[in-house]
Amino acid sequence: MCEPSASPPAGGPPRLLDSVIDAIRRRHYSYRTEQAYLHWIKRYIWFHGKRHPREMGASEVTAFLTHLAREREVSASTQNQALSALLLLYGKVLEIELPWMKGIERAKRPVRVPVVLTRDEVRALLARLEGTKWLMAGLLYGAGLRLRECLTLRVKDVDFGYRQVTVRDGKGAKDRVTMLPVALVESLRSHLARVKNLHERDLSEGYGSVEMPAALDRKYRNARRHGPGSTFFRRENCRPIPAAG
Repeated sequence: MCEPSASPPAGGPPRLLDSVIDAIRRRHYSYRTEQAYLHWIKRYIWFHGKRHPREMGASEVTAFLTHLAREREVSASTQNQALSALLLLYGKVLEIELPWMKGIERAKRPVRVPVVLTRDEVRALLARLEGTKWLMAGLLYGAGLRLRECLTLRVKDVDFGYRQVTVRDGKGAKDRVTMLPVALVESLRSHLARVKNLHERDLSEGYGSVEMPAALDRKYRNARRHGPGSTFFRRENCRPIPAAG
């Protein structure tokens, strides 16, 4: 099966999964969506004996999606995600229009009452956490951040004056502003002081650069090394990205 590679073969066409990645990133889908779509495309190819998708069509897609619902008993949302991945593969990468697939056995969408924690339950949960994990959980709950939004939160996007957090490139490639919980302000300030010291230490040792979105690292050469662009929650047990020369 075609696997993504760092670079396409010299003088040859790009590999299939490299083309899929390119199509996804041109549409600014999230990293999690990219990983999920690649997963389903690989499973589709393996399900049909590693045949190339160009050799297959609507009947093979129908068989795979029906297998997911009947044998694998996946949820309706999971089956829809697999369908979306294959529609992107055929429509945007291979440029093959699939006829309407009427024979797909749809996974049943159960009707369930959502589970919502009470305030006391949330307090009990947060009481079992401490340090950075407590701070991150507090932001997830109090500011409504998704996990990846929290992990990639930058120093400059936390405004203590206005008590707000700016989320960049959230779901659907959209920015939004949300509130900064007052109960977290002092803890966030203390955490920020530690992050600043860690960032300065890394810079002194020749590290300290952070990943920049889109092409900002080319437009602003030194932005990768500036503190405001640093991520709020840095991993202290591994080296950051080496600084650009």
